[in-house]
Amino acid sequence: MHFDLIQSLGLCGDPLIPNDDRAGSTAGRAWVIDGATDLCRPGLLGEQGGAAWLAMTADAAFATAVGETLTDACAQVFARVEARYHAERRREPEGPWELPRASFAVVQFAGDVLELAWASDCSILHATSDAIRWRTPAPNRTRESAQAAALGPGIGAAKLSTPAILDDRRVARSRANQRVLGVDAAEALAILQTARFDVAVGDELLLMTDGMVALVDSYGVHDADSLFAAVRANGLAALGTELRGIERDDAACLRYPRFKVSDDATALWLRIGG
Repeated sequence: MHFDLIQSLGLCGDPLIPNDDRAGSTAGRAWVIDGATDLCRPGLLGEQGGAAWLAMTADAAFATAVGETLTDACAQVFARVEARYHAERRREPEGPWELPRASFAVVQFAGDVLELAWASDCSILHATSDAIRWRTPAPNRTRESAQAAALGPGIGAAKLSTPAILDDRRVARSRANQRVLGVDAAEALAILQTARFDVAVGDELLLMTDGMVALVDSYGVHDADSLFAAVRANGLAALGTELRGIERDDAACLRYPRFKVSDDATALWLRIGG
């Protein structure tokens, strides 16, 4: 078996800010990565922001890692990220909130089974001949939406630019025991979540960052079945247009409380060939 790429989509949330998402696939592995939005100006890793740096570094590592199991491959990715961080860091971080971090989801063939590994809120949908299932936990943005609403109506339109928003996000990001890909390889491996599931030739997968999954858990215009149906009917580009249209119509962030008007949104649509 192998992965056939049907379509891919990558949308930046703001054309003035680098895209912190990455995605890729080989014949035997596919992944999406979402770098956590920087909470200060670049400097820790030079001119590039930490989120984009981590997404780029992990993306290159997933493309070249080898290993009999996906856990082995992830361990190589985490070690490469840690080594690059210590080699390229320009100064000490201002606090734990400045350390680069990301969510990700990755799948890899193990015979007729797919191994899955993930951290945080990237998502994978699996379509078989008779069902569509979340293979990562079903997305739920309730807590984040409540946190945004608690800071005041329309807080997302400020684009993380006020001291109150930055302080709130820095405190939230500094909390211990969060399941993310960071720059400590041992910590990343210790919190790695894994699973396995059967697949067959003709099955399809959607790998998505949370910016795309917002259509399900933030805006409620799709569930798993209708999301896949929309992709099959009109492709990923139409889904991206629908997403940005919803956000443009709520640019004041009043109907849907959130921390940014639009987040980076990335998706891979894959079919299993054989």
